[in-house]
Amino acid sequence: MTLRYAYNTNGAANHRLDDALRLIADAGYDGVALTLDHHHLDPSADGWAGEAERVAGLLASLRLGCVIETGARYLLDPRDKHEPTLVTRDADGRARRVAFLTRALEMGAMLGAETMSFWAGVPKPGVRREEAFGWLRDGLARVCDAAERIGVPASLEPEPGMLVETVADYARLRTEHPTLRLALDTGHCLVTEDIDPADAVRAYAARLGTVAIEDMRRGDHTHLPFGQGDMDVGGVLSALKDIGFGGLVCVELSRESPRAHQAVPEAIAYLRAAEGKLSS
Repeated sequence: MTLRYAYNTNGAANHRLDDALRLIADAGYDGVALTLDHHHLDPSADGWAGEAERVAGLLASLRLGCVIETGARYLLDPRDKHEPTLVTRDADGRARRVAFLTRALEMGAMLGAETMSFWAGVPKPGVRREEAFGWLRDGLARVCDAAERIGVPASLEPEPGMLVETVADYARLRTEHPTLRLALDTGHCLVTEDIDPADAVRAYAARLGTVAIEDMRRGDHTHLPFGQGDMDVGGVLSALKDIGFGGLVCVELSRESPRAHQAVPEAIAYLRAAEGKLSS
């Protein structure tokens, strides 16, 4: 089998969305990880539904699959990165995050997205861990209900430094939310150093909603171009092929936006070469 590759639009933040999608398609990717943002399919803009329909048409014409990403930094609060989250103390803030994730699911349905990826958030100082987990469980229940109603799977991404930061954290929550899938960023496994990235692919094969890949150094949460970190790219691709993963394998290089015109084709060339070595 041949793996299906995608590129995350947070790595083309200096490009108009249409230009970014064409750049990704022209490089030979099978899909796009579309990070909803104020300049890329803003979910709070007037006429968002019409714009989503237009983008869906463009994706179809470019033959790009799609996953929806929701990690934009200042989309909901221009003064506080990533806030509010599912573990924000303020109940209205948590409700805003749930509403945003529900809108993301609705947009995903319009775009034919394979899944909607999201994370838990970072508890603010003074918030007790047990209290934060209570808020998170309530939020996950609401998001999973919306995902089932709308028909787009929801995938939780463990993120270093957040309340849910390891795949083991996800696994504990999944027992309470059986429809919740895993958005596995293989680089994060190198940061938390709790499980080898390829082992995580195999261990959670049945639960994977989407997979992200990039290079990263052990213990350092910096997304790097391939060849600059400690990621065993061939090992991860081999594991994905072994489990028959048919979803999108998404390159996430948000720091490479200033050179996206180079980073986009470089990344898929590296991945194809690495995949080719597996069968040689």
